[in-house]
Amino acid sequence: MALDRTRSQAHFARAQKVIPGGVNSPARAFGGVGGTPVVMDRAEGAYLYDIDGNRFVDYIGSWGPHILGHRHRAVISAIHAALEKGTSFGAPCELETELAERVIDAVPSMEMVRMVNSGTEATMSAIRVARGFTGRNVLVKFTGCYHGHVDSLLVKAGSAALTLGTPSSPGIPAGCTADTLCLEYNDCQLLQDLFARRGDEIACVILEPVVGNMGTVIPTSEFLATLRSLCDRHGTVLIFDEVMTGFRVAYGGAQGRFQIRPDMTTLGKIIGGGLPVGAYGGRRDIMSVVSPLGPVYQAGTLSGNPVAMASGIATLTTLKETDPYPRLEQVTRELTSNLSKLASAAGLDHTVPQIGSMFTLFFNPEIVTNYTVAVKSDTKRFARYFHGMLERGIYFACSQYEANFVSAAHSESDLQATLQAAEAVFSELRKV
Repeated sequence: MALDRTRSQAHFARAQKVIPGGVNSPARAFGGVGGTPVVMDRAEGAYLYDIDGNRFVDYIGSWGPHILGHRHRAVISAIHAALEKGTSFGAPCELETELAERVIDAVPSMEMVRMVNSGTEATMSAIRVARGFTGRNVLVKFTGCYHGHVDSLLVKAGSAALTLGTPSSPGIPAGCTADTLCLEYNDCQLLQDLFARRGDEIACVILEPVVGNMGTVIPTSEFLATLRSLCDRHGTVLIFDEVMTGFRVAYGGAQGRFQIRPDMTTLGKIIGGGLPVGAYGGRRDIMSVVSPLGPVYQAGTLSGNPVAMASGIATLTTLKETDPYPRLEQVTRELTSNLSKLASAAGLDHTVPQIGSMFTLFFNPEIVTNYTVAVKSDTKRFARYFHGMLERGIYFACSQYEANFVSAAHSESDLQATLQAAEAVFSELRKV
């Protein structure tokens, strides 16, 4: 029996009249799977509840930040206490320093840190700082890595080929991307060839150290080591965009897990505990060029506001004290292993990469190592899978090219319900 989503559908029609596409972020629009987005009313622990009263086991967690689950008691308590004192001062407060100290303690490569309000702000600012520090303009990114809607980073490149950046969105002048170069992720040879030709022009290289924005894609150790070596040799700033992976794949992020130390790091998601927070930081000599200490300007009225800082402090404190990471790794590995077994039994081509509590089910027989492989996935089959799971009360990311997340609030019964739903959906897909 299909879920009743009458109110969601009616509300979405209403939203489309006043909000472009009816959503405030395209990732919510169901564009990759078709159909009408579910309009949510509330959340608790591992569950989302829509305005029709349906309950869903949630594997998005607001696209990553709710590693402790929704409305964790310590986080909500900290937010309430901060609200009693005010929402924003436009002046320094103790909480922003405390959160900065906790971030630096957890991520040793970040010797100084600046708080901002989003991951986009963090990556935009880090690139500006890297360019200001090096006196160079050229930026290198990787096809399939998303770093926010920054003009110089919204670049489309040919598969497995180095190209000059061309805008992938109207409204971005070609000049904004003229100094952006795209490479294929996990390709060491392309990296070496580029640095051999233009290494002394490159201000920075930015990447997701585990990709979450073309689905979960795990780097090779050779790829990360090559990056670090080339950046050292040419005086290039290596930026890890850990907006998604920071405090997700390990308490110290992907860099702690892989033991690769970047020059700069961007953070978001979890360090806000569900509220809008981002941060960028790195070596002290690099961060010393940031205004008012140095000449590179960056500012934000709501940056470091007490409510968001309190939420972030409570989240990081709880993560450090409770250490949910071993269990998260174990249950996510078990979940993905069993999903893979069920898909294999149904004769469905697939791979299920997993690291920490991140995973993606690709309907693709090849191990996804880069964008070129990722786009070979069967997106029509994924759309049927997504809607089949949604009808059974399981809320996965609404795109083949997004990561899913397990939280500390997911119970054994939630995981079993997910597998039971998947077995039924896979059986239906086998018949198509």
